[in-house]
Amino acid sequence: MSKRKHNAAQYLDYMLAAASDRVGRRLAPELEKRGVPLDCWRILNLLATGEGWAMGELADAGLLSLPTATRIIDRMVSDALVYRAPDHEDRRKVLIFISDKGLRVWIEVKRAADRYQEEIVDQFGNVWMRELLHKLETLLDEK
Repeated sequence: MSKRKHNAAQYLDYMLAAASDRVGRRLAPELEKRGVPLDCWRILNLLATGEGWAMGELADAGLLSLPTATRIIDRMVSDALVYRAPDHEDRRKVLIFISDKGLRVWIEVKRAADRYQEEIVDQFGNVWMRELLHKLETLLDEK
């Protein structure tokens, strides 16, 4: 490992970003086959529960600015991956839902994501994976 790479790798933000990038690159072929960019996959992943999300909530959870999230959702609506519908409790509010097509795409890509995660578990062990996920959740829960 070069000295430059070694020093950069000591920073948590770099390591987390690099790990995220690696996972994204592993999913890229599955996403490209379906014409779905990584940011769309992440939104589909959030919407896969079937619950509707307000745009602001979706932007926050997707780690996107509101204008970027809006552009992505507009594109996803055009591609019939998601749809907008009024909130049943507050008709002034619009929620974003995954469509049947979006759910099919999510299921197909999730299979590849699950296979990759299984490879990581095979390499490092189930305990390691559970501990990593727990630590990351704890880090994310800190205010």
